[in-house]
Amino acid sequence: MKRARIIYNPTSGREGFKQKLPDVLVTFERAGFITSAHQTTAKGDATIAARFACDERYDLIIAVGGDGTINEVISGMAEQPHRPTLGIIPAGTTNDFARALKIPRQIDKAVQSILNGTKEALDIGRVNDHYFINIAGGGKITEVSYEVPSKLKTVLGQLAYVIKGVEMLPRLRPIRTRIEYDGKVMEEDIMLFLIANSNSVGGFEKLAPDARMNDGVFDLFVLKKSNVAEFIRVISDALRGQHVTNKNVFHTTASEIKVTTDETMQLNVDGEFGGLLPGHFINLKEHITCILPTDEQKEADEKKQILESIEFPEDTAE
Repeated sequence: MKRARIIYNPTSGREGFKQKLPDVLVTFERAGFITSAHQTTAKGDATIAARFACDERYDLIIAVGGDGTINEVISGMAEQPHRPTLGIIPAGTTNDFARALKIPRQIDKAVQSILNGTKEALDIGRVNDHYFINIAGGGKITEVSYEVPSKLKTVLGQLAYVIKGVEMLPRLRPIRTRIEYDGKVMEEDIMLFLIANSNSVGGFEKLAPDARMNDGVFDLFVLKKSNVAEFIRVISDALRGQHVTNKNVFHTTASEIKVTTDETMQLNVDGEFGGLLPGHFINLKEHITCILPTDEQKEADEKKQILESIEFPEDTAE
């Protein structure tokens, strides 16, 4: 019989998964899995739990949480000779990875996507001794994600990042940076750089609209030296997916990227502090097998979201 290991963060999002856990366990048991669960208790615990599941040769790992939890799970799996199939139940604030893969936000629907979905090999990224699934980058503004208090993320969601970003604008300044990408080089003063593996970053689904998670390349974005007004214009363009044509934005694709700076720049990896530059970024093509919703499941979920967003007039007839 197949074995499944649920690794969940009890504090992700609004802490709703804990109440659903008994039902989820029963659902997987009825589907033919011997299922157990591990509740994380500290940063890095999900990595240890995933490594254990690989060593014990589980068939399926189910990561429950936000992008940070999923990052830890994949980091625990990445270097193991036996890597179980990965299922995801989104339970975080922005859920960029799940959003990019069109995984339903509702727990019961995500469970059904795991049980009835399709397997697909996906790329992940490695930079120095860290792994990432969505995004890596550098520049003061990229520090927003780990400067926002976790309680504020839970209450305000994506709005918390916007508030913190506006607060940081006066501190932004360019840093001299050298970027080598697939044998080419650019060197100039930049505000930030982003290396995207998926099309959903920080809740912005149009940041890398053409990104594919199984093509073996990253989307590299560089914001060149800009004043505050130009920076705000880039953000406005990014909301509409028009930033690629902005004169202050450089965009290309590459499978291997090296970044060095003349002064200290922190590295952000999937929204968490990842050390300091220099950084050597490598795309690990089709390194993790993940269960994704079928096209029919995606279509049904999108239709329901559209219907839920429509406000129907109340029936006032007596």
